[in-house]
Amino acid sequence: MTVPAMVRSRGPRSPWKTRYFLDTEFTDFNAFQLISVAIVGEDGREFYGESLDFERPLCSDFVREIVLPQLGQFPGRAMPSAQLRDELQAWLLAVPVKPKPVLCYDFQGDFELLGHLLDRALPRGWKNENVAQRIDARRLTEYIEEHGGEHHALHDARANAFAFR
Repeated sequence: MTVPAMVRSRGPRSPWKTRYFLDTEFTDFNAFQLISVAIVGEDGREFYGESLDFERPLCSDFVREIVLPQLGQFPGRAMPSAQLRDELQAWLLAVPVKPKPVLCYDFQGDFELLGHLLDRALPRGWKNENVAQRIDARRLTEYIEEHGGEHHALHDARANAFAFR
């Protein structure tokens, strides 16, 4: 996976912390099961994975029409939830704790799904922050218009990294 230049070129905004932008896709607001998860760092690190264990009948019409057709774009990234958890945990642990890693999300449900997947708190040294009020709508639209992929966890995480102010 390659971070688009418009995201990568910005780099960390602070010498004391590096932000990592989280996004997920899930079945429905009422039947909240993880479909995919992505984390995109200001430093160019990325994680993406799709769960094979979600229950497709629980998906909303929107998810069936918009989200599910976008799955499978990254070969080898669909896996059982236990493997997804292990790979994500290993990825999080591999991120240096200096500068301090901050997991940023714009929807509390994304953070809750991540916690449910990990079945534990973030690794030691990680902080988290809701940045919903700091995502520039104009820049978000600009990113999506140029790169597409809206409602795909990896593309949305990249868009949030680009649009963060």
